[in-house]
Amino acid sequence: MKIAVVGNYLPRQCGIATFTQNFVNSLFTGFEHCNTPAEIFVIAMNGKNQHFDYPEIVECTIRQDYPQDYLKAARYINSSSADICILQHEFGIYGGESGVFVLSLLECLKIPVVIICHTVLKTPSFHEKAIMKKMGERADKVVVMSRLAIQFLTSIYHIPEGKISMIHHGVPDFGSVDTKKERKLTFPGKTVMCTFGLLGRNKGIETVIKALPMVVKTHPDIVYVVLGKTHPMVKLDSGEEYREYLKCLAGANGITGHVVFLDEFLDEDELKENLLGVDIYITPYLNEAQITSGTLAYAVGSGTCIVSTPYWHARELLAENRGLLFEFGDSCSLANVLNELLDHPEQIKTIRNLAFSYGKKMYWGEIGKEYARLFNEVISAPGLSKPEIDEIVLAEPEFSLDHIRRMTDNTGILEHSNFSIANFSEGYSLDDNARALLLVLMAHEQGKEKDALHLADIYMRYIHLMQKPDGSFHNELTYDRKFSDKNESEDALGRTIWALGYLIRLAPADGYFQFAKDKFFRFFPHFRNLQSNRGLANAIIGLCHFLKRYPDNEKVMKTLHDFTQKIREHFYDESDGDWRWFEPILCYDNAIVPLALWHSYQVTRDTDTLKVATESTMFLDREAIVDGRISLIGNEQWYRKGQKRPRFGQQPINAMALVMMHRQAFLVTGNDYHRRKMLLAFSWFTGNNDLHIPLYDEESKGCCDGIEKFGLNRNQGAESCISYQLASLTVSDCMNRKSLH
Repeated sequence: MKIAVVGNYLPRQCGIATFTQNFVNSLFTGFEHCNTPAEIFVIAMNGKNQHFDYPEIVECTIRQDYPQDYLKAARYINSSSADICILQHEFGIYGGESGVFVLSLLECLKIPVVIICHTVLKTPSFHEKAIMKKMGERADKVVVMSRLAIQFLTSIYHIPEGKISMIHHGVPDFGSVDTKKERKLTFPGKTVMCTFGLLGRNKGIETVIKALPMVVKTHPDIVYVVLGKTHPMVKLDSGEEYREYLKCLAGANGITGHVVFLDEFLDEDELKENLLGVDIYITPYLNEAQITSGTLAYAVGSGTCIVSTPYWHARELLAENRGLLFEFGDSCSLANVLNELLDHPEQIKTIRNLAFSYGKKMYWGEIGKEYARLFNEVISAPGLSKPEIDEIVLAEPEFSLDHIRRMTDNTGILEHSNFSIANFSEGYSLDDNARALLLVLMAHEQGKEKDALHLADIYMRYIHLMQKPDGSFHNELTYDRKFSDKNESEDALGRTIWALGYLIRLAPADGYFQFAKDKFFRFFPHFRNLQSNRGLANAIIGLCHFLKRYPDNEKVMKTLHDFTQKIREHFYDESDGDWRWFEPILCYDNAIVPLALWHSYQVTRDTDTLKVATESTMFLDREAIVDGRISLIGNEQWYRKGQKRPRFGQQPINAMALVMMHRQAFLVTGNDYHRRKMLLAFSWFTGNNDLHIPLYDEESKGCCDGIEKFGLNRNQGAESCISYQLASLTVSDCMNRKSLH
């Protein structure tokens, strides 16, 4: 059997990497026992700016924050003739919010998948829940390491119990350790207590240090060893601050001579040898929400007397007198437990014997056999053939407004760029600043960027500057702040209404709310002048947001009905046969029109509006989806009824409108067709397009202006970058099932 394994791998220093290497080695042994040879290769995860000298078994790597790497890895696995893929899952391993990037890899795999869950959350965020549920749907089997995790998966994530297997966290064979080797934890005449693993504040080691003075009074021969390096992510964020705090705490409590810090990452053999020299092992974690603990499993396997806080895995693994528990953060309780044990050494011996006996079933040799049997079962199960899976990119790069900030000065967001450099000579537009205001408001609402509202202030100042005394708006402004309107832009006016309506509905502060109402109603007398489909459509979305805050405003409701009626009339005037559209041409920002109708129907519940929204949406899908990918209408000559469809000049604004259209249709109908088409539309940005090249620029955090014959248009203007970010927020919103639109 050929097996692909995805996860962290040594020499990366973390528990998952150690687990994966031991897991792989156990499979070779396990399959030998089943008389089935195993061929195994590893796809290793690299964290941010990490590179490792991996052994030959690692054939491919994935950079955590690069979504394209997940697709490359999936294609590599699919072409490798592997029979099965095993994925180690921990939310911190994979990129994107809550590790969402991993879904793109899973969705692209064409072979059976077994997911090994190192964490199962009892109170997940909506995003974490959606990811786990999706993984459960895709996996042929889900492996957990405790029985409580099975309860969580079935009751919280609704994964069928028949799909879940419980296999203990593996541990080394402690019965085969060379006891003559020199150990780091040898302290002649001392009773050795120990905590090991990567250091971080969640470990609760301060609880032990605060307890020791009460223990040392009657048992002065004890030594407490804190063994392990600081967790790499903790060290990156705050260096050795926690370790230094613990040292100072030991000094303040007068027990410096009883606490030893060993800043080391022990390999497997060293860990085995040293655990056998520990008399009492302590896991003082600070909260219960830990479903699996590798360090605890190792301590049980070594037959150490364990004292632990009652986190989930500890309560299960230490049942039936295999260890003792004390309350979270309770140093007095811990001191009492330790004194009781030290006063009764026969109790320590009993606990050790029970733990050692139980731990034998957790030796990697036994665990490997269990996995081998499980994988053979998965491979031989009927009906495992998978349909072709579209490479829909569910994962997206980490949200960032960096390029938007570069394009923004104290006046507003500049309209164009030369590559990723803002082009000051082109000035500003109301259209882009209204769009940018909507973007940063949505980002703030979803908690994406702490200082998004600083940008909102700038874009609102621009809108204020552009409003004329009669309430109407200028559109264009030169870099030296001169109005340069050539023609009035109904698109810009409509988008301004959209942004103001959104702000009225979801203002983060009263000052913003009052500003938006003032601008909205000063412009209201000019609403009647809007005639173009896109101007009307953008305005409709803003009116719908307004009416979700003020549903009884008759004047605004009547305007919504009038605008919607105008668009419906355009549809019936222009549609014939297979051409179910509002104009005799498909050009830019097409999906914004049916998007507006979906919004209008949500408020008005007018069935004729629903009919037109549905027909025009299905027409766009037919024209935009080619061979399972989005192929947008190009702007070379646009697409006129009865003529050839242009392929190049595809623009991000069209993809954004498609994403939003299907998001709103999904919200209104609950039909998963629209959720899937939303994800497909977003995948245009990340490489599922005619060029198979991502338009998102990882370096600049901007978005290229479009797809041309020669490749990508590498300019990254305001419209393109805002379009990408709005699409990204829309997908994120949908994954979190927020009903904001």
